[in-house]
Amino acid sequence: MAKPARAWQRMLSGRRLDLLDPTPVDIEIDDIAHGLAFVARWNGQTQGDFAYSVAEHSLLVEEIHGRICPDAPVKWKLAALLHDAPEYVIGDMISPVKAAVGPGYEALDARLSAAIHIRFGLPAAIPLTVKRQIKKADRISAWMEATRLAGFTTEEADKIFGRPDPGLISGLQLHLRPPLEVRRDFTARHTALLARL
Repeated sequence: MAKPARAWQRMLSGRRLDLLDPTPVDIEIDDIAHGLAFVARWNGQTQGDFAYSVAEHSLLVEEIHGRICPDAPVKWKLAALLHDAPEYVIGDMISPVKAAVGPGYEALDARLSAAIHIRFGLPAAIPLTVKRQIKKADRISAWMEATRLAGFTTEEADKIFGRPDPGLISGLQLHLRPPLEVRRDFTARHTALLARL
């Protein structure tokens, strides 16, 4: 009889995270922040001396979400920060790859998201209205990244992500910096939001 394939990963915290059956007790913010700070958006195909990380993207999405929904409860700000948290172990796949992989990726992402949400006091499933608000912020961030870092023309980005309201992106900067700096800021923002829950 064949030995079952290993489905867990040893985390730097010492936790053993089962990717097929993740539990909240095996989720640590330091693992998430570290992983996301080293995962490159756009498959690393961005300009600059450092990759644009998922942790940096997450900080930006949370900031844009705050502009879209300035009166949102803190728990939904936290949900915005953690919207791509499963990518700390499954990586960031561009949308065309996710579509090619199929529903298996979506199911894996959903299981990890639920465990992460529960670990930090959020509902396992985020309400649809909140998910849509976070997705809007995510698409605005993607438009900015595409046009400023990933070589897309404005016209291409408009077709794929939609042109953002200029007021929502006014003054926002994209940061390219060492992973350890991003990790520190992601962890600090998570800590600040959690303290206000």
